[in-house]
Amino acid sequence: MGVPWFSCKLPVGDYVNLDNPRISVDRKHNLAEVVNNVGQDHKRFVAELARAQKLGIKLVILIEHSRNIRSVEDVLHWKNPRLAVSPLAISGERLYKIMISMTAKYGVEWQFCEKRNTAKRICEILNIT
Repeated sequence: MGVPWFSCKLPVGDYVNLDNPRISVDRKHNLAEVVNNVGQDHKRFVAELARAQKLGIKLVILIEHSRNIRSVEDVLHWKNPRLAVSPLAISGERLYKIMISMTAKYGVEWQFCEKRNTAKRICEILNIT
């Protein structure tokens, strides 16, 4: 995208615009990664959400899934492929409820895009031109 950048450890998320460090983007590969974050890595993930809230940083989770998932409401209809091998896997309906509760409690925002649009969406969210 032609945006100058450098790499460093951030208090939360993966990307931030230094002109406005109060918004951070945390990129997720797909809903399966989100399931892992809210399931197996729940403690670490919630700690990051709480840290963002405490620091006054709006955390946007940008999920690169597919054109079929464009909003949190679409997650309701997502079929987790893990359900085929494990009936205890998190369903789309359950994941939706978890995401909504995390938004209510921590103010996290969930956004979605196709992988090919990730860089553009990050720039838009962070208001980088």
